[in-house]
Amino acid sequence: MKKNSYEVTDIAGKFAKVFLKNPLTPLLGIFLLLLGYFALELTPREEDPQMEVSGGAIMVVLPGATPNQIRNVIIKPLERKIKEIKGVENVFGMAMENVGIVNVQYFIGENREESNLKLYDKVMQNMDSLPKGTMQPIVKPFDIDIDVPILTFAFYLKNDSNLSKTDLSIKVKEIQHELNMIENVAKTTLKGAKREQFNVQVDLNKLSGYYISLGQIMKALESLAVSVPNVKNRTKDGKLVIFGVKNAIETVKDVENIMIAQYMGSPIYLKNVAKVEKSYDIQNFQKATISFRENGKFVTTKEQVTLTVSKLKGTNAVFIAGDVMDKLDAMKPELERLGLGVITTRNYGERANEAVNELVFHLLISIVIIAILLVFVLGWRESIIVTFTVPAILAITLFIAFMTDQSVNRITLFAFLLSLGLLVDAAIIVIENIHRHLHSPDSADKELSEIMIEATDEIGAPTNIATIAIILTMVPMAFVGQMMGQFMKPIPANVPVSLFASLIVAYIFTPYLANKMLRKPKKGELH
Repeated sequence: MKKNSYEVTDIAGKFAKVFLKNPLTPLLGIFLLLLGYFALELTPREEDPQMEVSGGAIMVVLPGATPNQIRNVIIKPLERKIKEIKGVENVFGMAMENVGIVNVQYFIGENREESNLKLYDKVMQNMDSLPKGTMQPIVKPFDIDIDVPILTFAFYLKNDSNLSKTDLSIKVKEIQHELNMIENVAKTTLKGAKREQFNVQVDLNKLSGYYISLGQIMKALESLAVSVPNVKNRTKDGKLVIFGVKNAIETVKDVENIMIAQYMGSPIYLKNVAKVEKSYDIQNFQKATISFRENGKFVTTKEQVTLTVSKLKGTNAVFIAGDVMDKLDAMKPELERLGLGVITTRNYGERANEAVNELVFHLLISIVIIAILLVFVLGWRESIIVTFTVPAILAITLFIAFMTDQSVNRITLFAFLLSLGLLVDAAIIVIENIHRHLHSPDSADKELSEIMIEATDEIGAPTNIATIAIILTMVPMAFVGQMMGQFMKPIPANVPVSLFASLIVAYIFTPYLANKMLRKPKKGELH
């Protein structure tokens, strides 16, 4: 019987030789599977892949300027200068009374941080070209990572609630503060909130009867609404005595009793010419409403306050959404007591988790289908060996994606599904060649371990070349620009990695498992 006479020539045989009888090989397999599991759980989950979207807005104030003046002396010069920046796709200008706004949109894929710096530098470099009296421009970059919320909640007053619209807004602001303290929550915003204020509704007929102007009313209110410190004299020890006028507007009566003028020797109070009430900002005509189904019927449209929650870039939307929902659930008894209703109108974390779980489920179904197919083609032992390589390959790919700050989304998992048929190619080729060697007449004179090494080494070179050729077909996709390139980026980022991992796994684990599970046929069964 010949013993270890085969000379290894390819990297495939070298891997097989090193790991074939190595006691650490099964531990390595278990470690890879655990690594993949934790990577799948810890990698940020999103429904769609992140895109590099850059842009910003420049706000310039010129007091007293008309829209036409703003357009000519601010908007047009800024547009010309901004178009000099490399990577700018579109520039949109808006001219209004006293203010001009220029919106800048870069090509998708431009680095956001670099784009923001270039925009700020260009504006600052051309400050001297703005007309005299122009205030300092405000450059506000767009941040798509936090501008798009992962959660939105609609808060509304139930029919049995005794709270006012301003009370609703105040309570939601308290909830906003609590949610903003949760780890990895980037920002929270309110839409439709009503700000508390004193509303003064002036009777113009009474004004004209007392010969009073609106300017007099405004000055009277301003004098009472601000604190006016007054320095009196120095004391003997050199200290200053400072008197302050406390903000005197606390109740409706305080406002009503403001004296605004005198008429024929008698004081004229605000209550004589206006109606004063403590309410919400009625000058804000914007409001948010909601209609929802309750007990099978649509509830009458109600005014609501929308609370939005955004996450930090690169964090797990599923975990953050879960933390926010847990916090809100803990507040539910207090909300019920106050008569406040809340509806979750958007839960991106839940949607992302469902999308990822659904694709993982289909991925498992595909693996099972491959295993069943291989049972009829190669045999049940060979099928088990090949099937094991698939989760090992995916585990390596998921871990590398986790280490390179990628997210698990439907495009990432689509890349896995796309390459699933290719992932088992190397393992099938190795196991098929091992099967052929085991059933060849020469196998009787060789040790089982030698057959494994020889069969693996024999197919190494053509398998390597074939896999590299497939990897190279994916490389051009990495250079696709604009939105399509950003959207499909997980495919060229993950498919080549999974294909390369399939080679390593096939060369390490397929010979090892075949050596454990397969046996040489008896002499009468050889052909």
